[in-house]
Amino acid sequence: MSALFNIALGVAIIAAVAWSFRFIGQKVTGNAARFRDMSFGVAFGYVLGLVVLLWLVWAYLQSISSDQATANKFFFLGVAIKAFILFSILAWLFRLLGRNVGTAGTRKMFRNIPLTASFGILVIIFYAVLAIFAGAIAPYGQDEIISGVAANIIPGGDPALGGDPAFPLGTDQIGRDILSRLIFGAQNTVGIAFATTLLAFFIGGSLGFLAAVVGGWLDQVLSRGVDVLMAIPSLIFALLLMTIASVWSAELGIPLTFFMVLIIAVIDSTRVFRLARAVGQNIVVMDYIEAAKLRGEGMGYLVFKEILPNATAPLLAEFGLRFCFVFLTIAALSFLGVGIQPPLADWGTMVRDLASFINFAQFAPLAATAPLLAAGAIALLTVAVNFVVDWMLHKSSGLKE
Repeated sequence: MSALFNIALGVAIIAAVAWSFRFIGQKVTGNAARFRDMSFGVAFGYVLGLVVLLWLVWAYLQSISSDQATANKFFFLGVAIKAFILFSILAWLFRLLGRNVGTAGTRKMFRNIPLTASFGILVIIFYAVLAIFAGAIAPYGQDEIISGVAANIIPGGDPALGGDPAFPLGTDQIGRDILSRLIFGAQNTVGIAFATTLLAFFIGGSLGFLAAVVGGWLDQVLSRGVDVLMAIPSLIFALLLMTIASVWSAELGIPLTFFMVLIIAVIDSTRVFRLARAVGQNIVVMDYIEAAKLRGEGMGYLVFKEILPNATAPLLAEFGLRFCFVFLTIAALSFLGVGIQPPLADWGTMVRDLASFINFAQFAPLAATAPLLAAGAIALLTVAVNFVVDWMLHKSSGLKE
């Protein structure tokens, strides 16, 4: 009850300060437009933002306190604040570089790009480099059990806590280097998610455009089939199919990862089908489509030469969103043990396998970062892709600031 009272009291104080801020601003500035037209909600938001900012400054100071117990409590928040500042600086520098280096088209793009999209593009490039050159970057193999090295070495490299400077992120339960597996996880998790999304778009986009152009009974059959698949929760459906596929995989000798790609692609293609069909139906009624039909153009020409170029913007935006959902679904299935299978390194599996390191969070926060790094890698890429997708939607919609 005291906690609720303190929250209510805090909100009341912020509300009073917000009202006073707006009132004083109106009097001091002679009722200037920016204060005269300011609503109470906007004033409340300004004051609340200031309070949160001051609290974050206080929390960061606590994270670097000389009292180790206090510093441990705010360790992860302090790391998050440092990471936010670092990423903001890197995104600004990357945008500045893009405005001065490159072709005329890329320089123009970076002149108008928001900082969030710049950050997203930078992160995506970083992940792509890790995925492509994982074999050259990683110090060890993804399934290499290092000879003469103990298992469960604590991250951080502090020998007093059970760490090893040669393995800054430690080793897992069977003696594999966690840093190497994180790097290879980018190649496996991101690469498989990208391939799965491409397959989902090929299936859903092709059938969606086909239903839009042909219509009639074909449209009804495909649409009703998609309705049935979309009525089932996607993760539960994928988990059920993967459980069945695990039996077929052993009998047929086909890797379970192959079945996972196919299953997720088919499930996610239903969303792509809906979008492609809706966009296609808006395009097929245009005059230039009728003119192409009168010229005797075939189905392939209509889909790939007339409809697809005019549907690129919404499909590209949807591709980014679908990639995020596929990426998270693969991580979730791997966490549950039916996704990407050993010896391939995967971030979802690493979160599950390294969860025991969380027990060290209270007295050695750095040692508890092993599972959080894999989870953070998933979250960071998801946020970055969404930043880029938001920017693409903004550009394709024609909206201006």
